[in-house]
Amino acid sequence: MIVGLGNPGRQYAHTRHNVGFDVIDRFAKRRGVHTRTRRHRALIGRLAQDDEEVLLVKPQTYMNNSGSAVAALAREYGLQPSDIIVVYDDIDLPLGRLRIRAKGSSGGHKGVESIIQCLGSSEFPRIRIGIGRAGDAIDHVLSRFTRQEKTIIEPVIERAADALDVVLTDGLEAAMNIYNRKENDS
Repeated sequence: MIVGLGNPGRQYAHTRHNVGFDVIDRFAKRRGVHTRTRRHRALIGRLAQDDEEVLLVKPQTYMNNSGSAVAALAREYGLQPSDIIVVYDDIDLPLGRLRIRAKGSSGGHKGVESIIQCLGSSEFPRIRIGIGRAGDAIDHVLSRFTRQEKTIIEPVIERAADALDVVLTDGLEAAMNIYNRKENDS
């Protein structure tokens, strides 16, 4: 299961906090998948990958309650935390930075905290996308990218979708070796 974090509703579309949704949308479009099915307070799409079904998930519970949708889907499909990849924004990473980790803490991200609490584990892979930090944190994450920032974030959304392709075909470690190294080289 690949989960992109964000807030539902037009007023939040393409805000910094919804970069996880943007990655899911980009990845789904590439694969010809629509995330329209409503289940457990989430929009989901299904993708066939090497004789397995991969769920593309956008919780519709608002960020701070993302874990309820993720945990319900995990239970229904018999998934372990390690079977779930979470894609989300990170104010502690510089704008445009991409970081892939096999597990970790929430780093103060309320959506990730909710998932950890509802799954009872922090042992799930994640792709963090740097949105930088400026002014009031809440105002910052709920704001849209400026025109100049879009030229930085758009290629990162593409790279995150590329990384998901690598995770599904070659595994998490391969994606970490490729994309974390690229980030250090830039």
